Amino acid sequence: MMRLPKFRYYAPRTIAEAIAIRVDAGPDGAYVAGGTDLYPNMKRRQQTPKVVVGLSRIDDLRRFEEREGRLVLGAGLQLSEVENDPRVRSRYPGLAHAVSEISTPPLRNMGTIGGNLLLDTRCNYYDQNYEWRKAIDFCMKKDGTICWVAPGSPKCLAVQSADTVPVLIAMSARAVLASRDGEREVAVEDLYENDGIDYLRKRPDELLTTVILPKPNGWRASYRKLRRRGAFDFPVLSVGAAVWLDGERVAAARLVLGGVASAPLRLSSAEAVLDGRRLDRESIEAAAAAAAGPSRPMDNTDFSFFWRKQVTSRFVARALEDLTRPSA
Repeated sequence: MMRLPKFRYYAPRTIAEAIAIRVDAGPDGAYVAGGTDLYPNMKRRQQTPKVVVGLSRIDDLRRFEEREGRLVLGAGLQLSEVENDPRVRSRYPGLAHAVSEISTPPLRNMGTIGGNLLLDTRCNYYDQNYEWRKAIDFCMKKDGTICWVAPGSPKCLAVQSADTVPVLIAMSARAVLASRDGEREVAVEDLYENDGIDYLRKRPDELLTTVILPKPNGWRASYRKLRRRGAFDFPVLSVGAAVWLDGERVAAARLVLGGVASAPLRLSSAEAVLDGRRLDRESIEAAAAAAAGPSRPMDNTDFSFFWRKQVTSRFVARALEDLTRPSA
């Protein structure tokens, strides 16, 4: 049985108090919301904070708010709360579907929307227990110097595998980060760095407080996910898609891949293919073909990386086809 290492746990009631405790803890501290990512990592000794700042008792992180037509989600909302909220299901069905694809109902009752955005990057060589990793001389992401996925790589190639991230980026969602210096609002897309170790453009002391969804002003979004099992598994390829229509033609499109790099991957060339065209079979197939080139999965998750690259175009096509249906 893997056991948690010893740590000191704090349960603040306010955002300011949480930030103060985290700042005082320095490099030995960590925030935790649902704990579905951090605690397993601690058991595997991938992360070993000596101070853990619990966020579950902070009411300001668990609110739904309406702001000028936009829906604002507290980062501490449970995934199941987001999935089942009537406003999310009616106005943002693509996000509701993405959340429903995360793990299993018991874990969605614990995990949070903010935690999913900040999910640790994953890799077959990293997501093992301490003894297994020690036996191969560890890896670059934790305790070692070599990326076992590509031993000549100068950086870690662990992948970004959060289900909500591709569709939130496709929707142009934004996030608010709080610190002792105040708040700053950023595009969700700008939270990520293409590096398996330093994968977030967020200071360790900063606290993700809210996720801001855009006004439902004529765009539609969808999500598609590849995994071995129909439940529980992380995506090894995912697609978030959103289009804005001007009459019958695409005014703008955003396509995002997950599970193929250390950061979500925008498919700019495929987006350009759709611009000004009808969203029909011909344009969808052209955009899907353009998506295959930028997709470069690595051999660090489930399934063959050659096959995952090959099916990229099909999953992009399916995500776009979903947007042609009335229920999307």
